[in-house]
Formats: sequence, structure tokens, C-alpha cells
Amino acid sequence: MNRTFRPIFLIAAVSIISLHCMAGGFKEMRDTAGFIQQLNAMTNSLKSIESDFKQEKNMTMLEEKIISKGTFCFKKPGLIRWQYNEPYKYLVIINNSKVLIKDENKTNKFDMKSNKIFRKVNDLLTDCMQGTVLSKRTEYRVSFFENESFFIVKLIPLTKSMKEFIGNIQLYFDRKDYSVSRIDMVEPSGDNTLISFKNKKINQPVTNEKFIIK
Repeated sequence: MNRTFRPIFLIAAVSIISLHCMAGGFKEMRDTAGFIQQLNAMTNSLKSIESDFKQEKNMTMLEEKIISKGTFCFKKPGLIRWQYNEPYKYLVIINNSKVLIKDENKTNKFDMKSNKIFRKVNDLLTDCMQGTVLSKRTEYRVSFFENESFFIVKLIPLTKSMKEFIGNIQLYFDRKDYSVSRIDMVEPSGDNTLISFKNKKINQPVTNEKFIIK
């Protein structure tokens, strides 16, 4: 598979598009404490998320963005499944510390305990989906914005290890249910990716079979 189509986990930073937060109708959040309280309530009640997703990758070496589509599934405490269906078949399953990566030609398995960077990226994604990333505010400089549709939290890494592969992270939370609708990040190089989640099903029954690594 062409490396430019690999999913977010295999791109060194899970990178994403940079948003100028004061543009596009966004303004500084008026009630940050209220937002955090509601987000914590959602986090405490969250058990699972299933969703369609669209990934848009922008690279400085390419004129056109790379678009991939598939399905995403998350289940507490540490189960994640990314299934890419377009333009190529690609599967990533994370079952706590165990990882399976499968494309059209081969399957790889490994333990995240042996890959520090992969573990940090997975922890970040898990925290983003659960809304618990704000509990680690000592690791980021945080700012809050909003418009009529979303609350947005912008995170700038403070630790050296994170700065090496993430410039900033932007999380869009739906105002209706405080679930994550987009995860945006930008790499230090300027390459970026935007992942949008659609048709979300929250706290619907999800079988553990989706996360079996064999």
C-alpha cells in the first residue's frame, strides 16, 4: 500500500488541519467551567461509540488532499477499531496494549509496551474520544472556543516528546451531546489531517468480537 494512505496511527503524529479559531464564527468560550462540568458528565456516562469517519490528509508534497473513509468503534476501557474501506481496505485494532494492523497484503501484531510513540498516540486518541484529555492539562497549553454548533478545545503540547510530532490538537465537541465530532491536529512540518465523525451511535451495545486480535 502507498504509505500516504496509511491511517492516522502510522503517521508519526496523527496529524491534523490547523484551525484559526477566531475565524469561521468561533469566539472565546463564555462559560468554560460549565463546559468542563458537562463534558465530565458525558465522560462518566460514556461506554461506547460507533461512527462513520472521513479522514482528510494534507501533505505539502501533494497538490490534492488524500481522503479515506471507514468506520470507527470505541469501547471502554481501552478497545479501539479503525476500519478503512476507501480507497483501500485497512484495519487497525487496539485491545488494551495489543495492536493488530492489517492491510490487503499482510497482518502485523505487536505490543504497545514496546513502542513508546505508538502508546502515547493511542493514549491521546483514547483521551480525546472519552473527553478525559482535559484531566492532563499539565501536558498541554489549553484554550477554549465556541460557535453555534461546536465547542472547541485547542491543545498545544508542552512536553518535549509530544512537541516532536504534534504542533497542536483541536477537538470539536458537539453542543448537543458533548461527544467528539472532529479531531484536528497539525504536525510541526505543516502536514495535517482532519478526521470527522458522522452517524455516531453512543452507548449502544458493542460486542467484544470486534476487538479480537488473532
